[in-house]
Amino acid sequence: MNKTSGYDFCIIVPVYNEIDNLLRVETELEEYRESADIKTCILLVDDGSNDGSLDLIKEICGRREHFFYIACEKNGGLSAAMKAGIDVAESEYVGYIDADLQTTPKDFERLLQHIKDYEMVIGIRVGRKDSFVKNLSSRIANGFRRMMTHDGIEDTGCPLKVIRTSYAKRIPFFTGMHRFLPALVQLQNGKVYQLPVRHFERIAGKSKYHLWNRLIGPFKDCFAYRWMRKRWINYSIVSEDI
Repeated sequence: MNKTSGYDFCIIVPVYNEIDNLLRVETELEEYRESADIKTCILLVDDGSNDGSLDLIKEICGRREHFFYIACEKNGGLSAAMKAGIDVAESEYVGYIDADLQTTPKDFERLLQHIKDYEMVIGIRVGRKDSFVKNLSSRIANGFRRMMTHDGIEDTGCPLKVIRTSYAKRIPFFTGMHRFLPALVQLQNGKVYQLPVRHFERIAGKSKYHLWNRLIGPFKDCFAYRWMRKRWINYSIVSEDI
C-alpha cells in the first residue's frame, strides 16, 4: 500500500543538490508536521542530485516515520520532480515547497484554511528577499505570463502551494509545467485563491535559476500553454457499470 494514502496532506519537496539545506528541511518540516491541523507527511523527491543529497535523504527518511522519498534516475528539472511527486502521492491534498526554505512550512496552515472552498491555494511572496535582478526578471516573467494566460495569478513562482490531489493528477506534464500550475487547475474549471506568505533569504546552497531561464523559458512555455488551452477537453463521468 502507498504510505501517503494514510495522510490527508502530503508535502512534496523537490531536491536537486541541496545537501547543505536538507537537515534544516528535516527540522522545519518535522516541526510543522507535529503542529499541523491535519495528518501530514513529507515526500522528498531527489531529482538526480550528485552532491550526496540522496544519501542524506535516505538517512532522514530512515529516522523520521512520516518522511518518505522517491529518487529520479536523472535530473529532469523542477517540473519533472513535481510531477513525479504528484503521481506518487495518494493523500487528499498535495503541497509544494522548495528545499531552499525561502518560504516557511508554517504558512501552509494559512493556505489550508481555504482549501475546502478552492481547488488550489497559492502564496504571494511579501517583502521578497531576493536580488534586484531576480526580482526584476520575476516581475517581467509574471507580467508576460498573465498577459498570455489571463490567469490573474500575481506570483505563480511562489514555492508554497496546496492543491486538491484529484486536480493535481490531471495536470498535463511538460517542461515548464511548474510555472502554470494555477492556470492548469483553472483549465479544469478549478478555483484558485491567493494570499500573502512570508519570504526569506536563501541561507545555504545555490539557486538553480538565472536571468536566462527565468525569462526565455517562461516566454516559450506561454505559447505551449496557449496551444494547449485551445485544445483542452474537460469531461465528467456521470454513470458507470464496469
